[in-house]
Amino acid sequence: MTDQTEFEKDAGGRYTLAALLAIMRRLRDPETGCPWDAKQDFASIAPYTIEEAYEVADAIARGDRRALKDELGDLLFQVVYHAQMAEEEGEFAFPDVVDAIAAKMVRRHPHVFEEPALRDSFLGSGRWEDIKAQEKEARGEQGAPSSLLDDVPLPLPALVRAVKLQKRAARVGFDWPDMAPVFDKAEEEFGELKDAIQAGDQAHMEEEFGDLLFVMANLSRHLKIDPEAALRGANEKFRRRFQAIECALEADGKPIEDASLEEMDALWDAAKREEKAGG
Repeated sequence: MTDQTEFEKDAGGRYTLAALLAIMRRLRDPETGCPWDAKQDFASIAPYTIEEAYEVADAIARGDRRALKDELGDLLFQVVYHAQMAEEEGEFAFPDVVDAIAAKMVRRHPHVFEEPALRDSFLGSGRWEDIKAQEKEARGEQGAPSSLLDDVPLPLPALVRAVKLQKRAARVGFDWPDMAPVFDKAEEEFGELKDAIQAGDQAHMEEEFGDLLFVMANLSRHLKIDPEAALRGANEKFRRRFQAIECALEADGKPIEDASLEEMDALWDAAKREEKAGG
């Protein structure tokens, strides 16, 4: 049974990282731990890891520092969870994770830790890419396919991955020089989507819709706009204005289900005007 002293707090009354690691070990104990935690594996936990990262981003976007503290803790717990499972398999443990990232940061920032004279010239010098290539070679990956796109992670959100793929291709000149041809391509793809809709071909519609989104991601890159952040902003604006519709209808004692589209459109426009007046 786990020694309860492992869970003790520090002099300031706070749990320590050592206590968190001990808590994770206790949760995973097959005999005395939590049955749900004990049966999880890397694949089952991965979606929670992604979700916690998004919740960190959400707390930052809302400017909620108290929530950020909590969400960062949840994300740290995910790291501890994966490290514990790896330790159980005899692969690595949490100290190895810490050592790996610390070593990587020192290695990739020679202008900070080794050669301060390079500080002003490091960015744009190509040294970062050279260091990453050396790391791949050291890991024995030099025989792997040498595509520039190989290490753009597949599980990334699709818009984020689209921008990363485009940036990689742009490194070797495979890019439009300005936004004009991007707009032309967007119009072309929109026309092809209309043709697919008229033809009633669902698979073709999905393909053309994807092409249009890919071009819009390219446009965001040229505009130096984060497409995920832009869409999050649009989502929040929609939520805010729709809730204004709900509140207005509730104030009138009318269920939203009984409101006509015309009434809701009018309330939407009113909410829009109010936002602009207040902004």
